[in-house]
Amino acid sequence: MFPNLSVYAAAIILAFGVSNADPACAEQVEMVTPKFEQVVPNLPGKSLVVVEVDYAPGAASPPHKHAQSAFVYAYVISGEIESQVNGGPARIFRAGESWSEPPGATHTISRNASRDVPAKLLAVFIVDTNDKALTTPLSK
Repeated sequence: MFPNLSVYAAAIILAFGVSNADPACAEQVEMVTPKFEQVVPNLPGKSLVVVEVDYAPGAASPPHKHAQSAFVYAYVISGEIESQVNGGPARIFRAGESWSEPPGATHTISRNASRDVPAKLLAVFIVDTNDKALTTPLSK
C-alpha cells in the first residue's frame, strides 16, 4: 500500500535503535512503527510520513538529527515524553500535548519520562519525497 514506507521505517529504526547500552534490558527499547506515507499533491516534491514511537518505561531514543528537509510535528498519545530540541530547554510533554521541530533539528533528548508507565508518541514528518533518511544518529 505504501511502497516507500519500508525505506522510511528502516531509516527511522536505525536512527532510533536501542535506547540502553545494557543488552540485558530488553524492556528499554522503543518500538518505531510506520503508520502512513503519502506524496502531498499540492506541495510538489514533498511527502507526509507518520510513525508511532512506543517507549517502554525508562526507554530513550539515542540523540539524533532529523533530515534537513523534515518539518516534524510530535503528538503524545499516552504517558509522558521528555524532549529537548536544538539545545533548548528539556520539557516533559503529557498525553494530548505536542511540539514541532524545524528542518534539520537536533534532538538530544527523546525519552519516556516515567520508569513505571509506557509512553507513546506520533511523529509526523513533512519531508522531501526523495529524502529517505528521516533521522540520523549523532556521532559521539
